Amino acid sequence: MKVLLDIKDNKALHILEVLTGLSYVKILVIYDLKAELLSEIREAVEEMNQFRAGKKQAHDAKNLLNEL
Repeated sequence: MKVLLDIKDNKALHILEVLTGLSYVKILVIYDLKAELLSEIREAVEEMNQFRAGKKQAHDAKNLLNEL
């Protein structure tokens, strides 16, 4: 399982020390820009899944280009 945590900078060191002490936890530090990108990708995947499940209707790309 993967978990993304948003921790204040002044508290992050303490949490990292605790997590590093757990042998079953692997830590990968990412920074704000990368975290934002991952969040946007996750949202896009969720939206695509809604389109495929028929819960949301997709718009035609040709209509979008015509609007521009």
